[in-house]
Amino acid sequence: MVWQRPDGRQPYELRPISFHTGFTRFAPGSVLAKCGDTQVLCTVSVTEGVPKFLTGTGKGWLTAEYRMLPSATQQRQERELLKLSGRTQEIQRLIGRSLRAAVDFELLGERTLTVDTDVLQADAGTRTTAITGSFVALADAISQLLHQKVIERSPLKEQIAAVSVGLLQGEPFLDLNYIEDVAATVDFNVVMNQHLGIIEVQGTAEAGSFSRLQLNQLLDFAEKGIQQLLIAQRAAVSDSAGVMGGWGDGGMGSVG
Repeated sequence: MVWQRPDGRQPYELRPISFHTGFTRFAPGSVLAKCGDTQVLCTVSVTEGVPKFLTGTGKGWLTAEYRMLPSATQQRQERELLKLSGRTQEIQRLIGRSLRAAVDFELLGERTLTVDTDVLQADAGTRTTAITGSFVALADAISQLLHQKVIERSPLKEQIAAVSVGLLQGEPFLDLNYIEDVAATVDFNVVMNQHLGIIEVQGTAEAGSFSRLQLNQLLDFAEKGIQQLLIAQRAAVSDSAGVMGGWGDGGMGSVG
């Protein structure tokens, strides 16, 4: 029996994706990223100075935080205040690692980019939506720095996007919603750049195991989804200041 998707999508189809830029007033970069019913507010702040281990090196830094609002799910969750759950810590580290792959920290100088990702509504794929949306917010923040002549050249060296894939009844599916995420026997999160180079793969078999062939199928589906996400990101980013540093058009040639 073949899994029937609750929303009628084909196995290789993404949920509707959108980026509402300039969503908040004060952050240099802010985006409300929507992927189906999942909604994540992504903001990027810029501060002068870096952590002690980078002081005097001339290099900048990027760090990320992830939180889920209490009402983001059907049953209210308690706020994480003094102690973060292991899940929250793992996700924000993933977001930070993924976005650091996009930045040339020597061009940024001794400044810190802080990425805040707040899940307003969760229907699975919150970490991948946070990464994909945060790249757009990051590009907007860099645009402001260039317009204000704080930096002379864009430190963005790669475009980053992420998507989930999974096995349902032994078959690969792209961009799982909550019902599918719970039912999946294998669940992966994949982060790639504009050349479809892999930055990170998180995957596990929730029950049993999976074959090398199935792994290849999942990565093929992830590539297809990330190709579409990269195009959507570029449509949302205003590149009047040369934020993409000239690599964007050439890099996107492989995913058009």
